[in-house]
Amino acid sequence: MDWLRQADWLTRERVRGYALLLALAGLGLLVNSYLKAMGPAGTDFLAFWGAGHVTAAGDPKAAYDLAVQQGVQTGTGSEGWFAFVNPPPFLFVLAPFGSLPFPLAWIAWVAITWGLWAWVSIRAFPRLWPLVVAYPGALIAAGHAQTGLLTGALLVLAAHELGKRPALSGAAIGVLVIKPHLAVLAPFWLATGGKWRAFLAAGIAAIGLLALSWLAFGGETLAAYSTSWRASEALMEGINPDFLLRMTTFYAQARLWAGDGVAVALAVISGFAALAVAMLAWRRFGYDARATGAAVLAATALASPYLFNYDLPFLIFPTLWLVAQGLEHGFRPYEKLGLVLLYLAPYATRALAFPLGINLMPLAALALLALVWTRGGVRKAGTSPST
Repeated sequence: MDWLRQADWLTRERVRGYALLLALAGLGLLVNSYLKAMGPAGTDFLAFWGAGHVTAAGDPKAAYDLAVQQGVQTGTGSEGWFAFVNPPPFLFVLAPFGSLPFPLAWIAWVAITWGLWAWVSIRAFPRLWPLVVAYPGALIAAGHAQTGLLTGALLVLAAHELGKRPALSGAAIGVLVIKPHLAVLAPFWLATGGKWRAFLAAGIAAIGLLALSWLAFGGETLAAYSTSWRASEALMEGINPDFLLRMTTFYAQARLWAGDGVAVALAVISGFAALAVAMLAWRRFGYDARATGAAVLAATALASPYLFNYDLPFLIFPTLWLVAQGLEHGFRPYEKLGLVLLYLAPYATRALAFPLGINLMPLAALALLALVWTRGGVRKAGTSPST
């Protein structure tokens, strides 16, 4: 069984070849996603385009008006429509896309956000660029034209730059005010590592964006945003298998199978475990910023009860960090095979969720975190937390 234990057959050349084939297949799937998005079924991107469209027209508070959004979005020919629930600073990003025709805006959004995510990820792992280009976790975000590529780029940037440019790293975290539950571990990660420049930059960026959105869009838009919470609450009420199977949290899967009580208990356990990782990572990895970033980003997939497969492009960082560790220090038994499965997991678990009746991504995220954490003994101590 050495072919599984060591997987020596998985050479650099073969990995590059497989990555190329996977990228080509992904491109074909993306074209199919675009054609479906232009049909009557609609697409998640309608919510972002609709919000950007009314903002570009000078009425940003209408981004949160469900009746207006229904009219704007179904005006594209879609029979379905989606509530916009992101905070007002996100409207700065969406307004330029809302000024474009919907079919062109979809292409522009996917191309720009994927390009940004790929550029940041390749900067972090230049030798592993074929694995970035072919990453299935990015494909599902692109196919939905969702926010995961943009937020993933910010998280990867934060993890990659923290040791060299802490202010830039912190600013990237602050911009995550557009989807704040993805940054819930960041304050604890930065504070326990003594990364105060990054901590301050994150706060300035977040508060600054909120203030700018208030100045640009007015207090009425901020007030209207609070009404969008009811739409999110309505989605979470009851047991909707179609909705819960799209989620990647222990909370969602437990609600589907065991009810609210067990779901809440697992959410609390998962959240506190992720928090413990963020607070102990510096000690575990000898103040190696990239190593702690790999651990914290892996833990981020377990921190929130509200997360979807299309939110997971940021997992490219812990996944490729493990690959880089294996190339430098040697792969552990079965680690190559495990990394192949985890590399495919964000897309594969979503594709299998409905046939299986359960989304297995929470278990994959836990396995990824375990692999990162157990690599801690390999790293040498770095700088002190005060640097």
